[in-house]
Order: sequence, then structure tokens, then C-alpha cells
Amino acid sequence: MKVNVQAVNFNVDRKLVDFIQERMDKLEKYYDKIVSAEVFLRLENTSDKENKTVEIKIIVPGDDFLVKKTAKSFEEGVDLSVDSLERVIVKRKEKLRAHS
Repeated sequence: MKVNVQAVNFNVDRKLVDFIQERMDKLEKYYDKIVSAEVFLRLENTSDKENKTVEIKIIVPGDDFLVKKTAKSFEEGVDLSVDSLERVIVKRKEKLRAHS
């Protein structure tokens, strides 16, 4: 899957990009028609420990899904986002299956 990672106001390291790609690739197990994904990483300007925001948008034929999570680390945010996307994708697939 083509994953476009964009970090806002900081440089993202290779390890994090690889981690994101790996987690996103797992979504294809659930739904193989994902066209592409965009991942936005943002450091929130707050004293709160949970200041890493991950926003993931996946594009599927005829639709797209957006999930936004804030966590203590980008890895945790990515995990939470991907878990949410898994549930959304599985629901969509079941809905499509019910209509066909």
C-alpha cells in the first residue's frame, strides 16, 4: 500500500516511517482495495504528556476514512489509529457483503 507520511514542524525518522508502513500494510489483510493512505504527524503545543497527534486518512474506492488519535508517542498513536481503522474497514466490508 502506498503510504504518504507527513510530519508537521519536525523531521520524522526512518524508523518511525517504517513502523507506520508496517502497521498500515496490516490493514490490507482486512480489505485489499485500499488505494492509498496519508498519515499526518503533529506535535501539539501543550504541556500535556499526550501531545503527539496522528491523523490517518485511507482512500478506498468510493469512500475515504479519517481517524485522529492523540497519545504519548507517535507509535502509540499509530497503533490506536490503525486499530480504529481495522474496525471501520471490517464494518464496511460486512456492509458491502450484505448488499451484494
